[in-house]
Amino acid sequence: MSMQDSISDMLTRIRNAQFSNKYSVLMPSSKIKISISNVLKNEGYIKDFLIQKNNFKPILKIYLKYYKGLPVIENIIRVSKPSLRIYKSFKNLMKVMSGFGISIISTSKGIMTDKMARNIGLGGEVLCNVS
Repeated sequence: MSMQDSISDMLTRIRNAQFSNKYSVLMPSSKIKISISNVLKNEGYIKDFLIQKNNFKPILKIYLKYYKGLPVIENIIRVSKPSLRIYKSFKNLMKVMSGFGISIISTSKGIMTDKMARNIGLGGEVLCNVS
């Protein structure tokens, strides 16, 4: 079975794992998923992640983070989809929850948060919003 949107699959796996209070979640690994996981870790939304080598394909394992029994990621939404790409210039990047959340942006300099993209002066494709 081929997967059409691997980023949506990643976000759904994280959402479902946190809904059922799982400690970690496994998924097929890719460079973009590793970059998104790195941003989530740097911003404090997940504990850690690692790439497990398998016989056929590498697997990404994300360790989820909870605070007082509640998931740290309250809401994670896919913005740009394969059927409708959403691009924003750095001037038009909106703040998520008045700055309490982040947007993950794919820019020419790599995947980063909306705040970093605004500071550098880069726009790009808005992948998802996390709060």
